[in-house]
Amino acid sequence: MDLRWEILAGYGPLFVSGLLMTIQLTLVAIGAGLVLGVMFGLVSSSADAPQPKSPPLAMLLRVARGITLAYVTFFRGTPLFVQILLVHFALMPALVHPDHGLLISGETARMFRQEHGAFLSGCVALSLNAGAYISEIFRAGILSIHRGQTQAAYSVGLTHAQAMRYVILPQAFRRMVPALVNEGVTLIKDSSLVSAIGLAELALAARTVAGAYSRYWEPYLAISAMYLVLTLTLSLLAKRLEAPAHLRGR
Repeated sequence: MDLRWEILAGYGPLFVSGLLMTIQLTLVAIGAGLVLGVMFGLVSSSADAPQPKSPPLAMLLRVARGITLAYVTFFRGTPLFVQILLVHFALMPALVHPDHGLLISGETARMFRQEHGAFLSGCVALSLNAGAYISEIFRAGILSIHRGQTQAAYSVGLTHAQAMRYVILPQAFRRMVPALVNEGVTLIKDSSLVSAIGLAELALAARTVAGAYSRYWEPYLAISAMYLVLTLTLSLLAKRLEAPAHLRGR
């Protein structure tokens, strides 16, 4: 096998811009996914919490748990590739369209879709997918804390929100770190699927070089190394947040 690495030299800026786009996409998805995950995770774990005394609030909480269940079931049970296509070709045209956009319309919508449409679709799809998985990570982390600690917090007068903030979540977060890192690594790799809608990230850069030279080893080995560096960097940084060895399993 004769590798010709020199063919990548002229496409250096394309790979750099693709790497930066992959990093941006991943950071947005992780940030938005964490927000969604915390919100839906707290809702789904509220089944064991003291129920509101007000019937309307209790009904609202049951509806929120139903919505959370439907959201998590859909985004964990369908392929991410299909979700990206749905967001880009179905959801985004309904929200951003020159003629009948629900959020943006007219010439602004046309320019926005041309310049940022693929990036926005990728961010939305990856964020929604990540939020579903992270919500389950949070739910499992909260439920992993012994119920006696929650009851003790209630017994000293803390509300459910205060018990979560000061007692449960600080302990649960360290237990969630490995699973959250795994989700971050998965997001970095799954960002390559966004190339299907034309976003110029690493996978599209490699496909461009492969199409120009009909060479596949060099461009795909190159982006494999870049993905590997990104995932290893994330894993090494996250190790600082993991629970110390003497606290694991407690």
